[in-house]
Amino acid sequence: MAILGIDEVGRGPWAGPLVIGAVILNDATASWCDDLADSKQLTAKKREVLNQVILENAAAVGLGWVSSKELDQIGLSKSLALATRRAVKQIQITKVPFSEIIIDGTINFLTNTPFENYVTTLKKADALIKEVSAASIVAKVARDNYMINLAKDYPNYGFEKHVGYGTALHRAALKNYGPCPEHRLSFKPLAKFSDVKAESKNNLTTKDLGNKAETKVAEYLSSHGHEIIARNYKTKFYEIDIVSIKDQTIYFTEVKYRKKQDRGTSLEQITPQKLRQMKFAAENFLHVFPSLAKKYSPVLAAAAVSGTNFNVDDWLILN
Repeated sequence: MAILGIDEVGRGPWAGPLVIGAVILNDATASWCDDLADSKQLTAKKREVLNQVILENAAAVGLGWVSSKELDQIGLSKSLALATRRAVKQIQITKVPFSEIIIDGTINFLTNTPFENYVTTLKKADALIKEVSAASIVAKVARDNYMINLAKDYPNYGFEKHVGYGTALHRAALKNYGPCPEHRLSFKPLAKFSDVKAESKNNLTTKDLGNKAETKVAEYLSSHGHEIIARNYKTKFYEIDIVSIKDQTIYFTEVKYRKKQDRGTSLEQITPQKLRQMKFAAENFLHVFPSLAKKYSPVLAAAAVSGTNFNVDDWLILN
């Protein structure tokens, strides 16, 4: 039986999500595993290369995300536990067996779960245990890419340079512009901004609107019996808004939002080219998670959301 390695990235930044990586390797003695190490000791280029190798060769990979808003609401300790549970849930979906869980650090984030007694905590496990090293790499690359993309929506903060950490550049940006919706207002350096309504109407970006629309669609699907297994799933080559399972089908849902419907339905944005992109993304997702491909039939779908209240107007199967 195999080891499930777990490590976190994003505990200390002032902005952005917390991410937990979870990895089971097919063979930790394989030659390519010799390059695995603590992600902090690797260059960004090396992490990117190893991330792709891990995704292609590992038995199972899971990522657990907790947003900055969730972190503000429940605190860092509960967020670490929540992100760990979300990562392990993705591993469970793959049906890949494991007999031991090793978590980097000294805290068992799976306490009070069925996995509690399978956990070993180990300081510096990300440098000592290949599965944990792999987990640290996939989590680091996923979070860094998220922050680099975030810089396109909030160019004043330099997220592509410091990925949310408290650098002098970041501090100066906060002084000049105040916080954005991705900042962790519960963190001490940002406490003075806690009464600032960073998500006022004038501050909402296209990304904010998309996130709100995706949340509404996820709630809609859940109310109709779907199990949401991934949201805003991103790689270097594609992204998928929502992945859900119901009965024997796995659904890949593209969410389209328009503030007003007088210009037509948002589903008109699903062009033949967009449909090809969705198909490419779904096929590659199932390549990463082959156990899902064996168990479920894939279906492409699209959801239309509109208005300031983010009403789910329609959800359609496209193929």
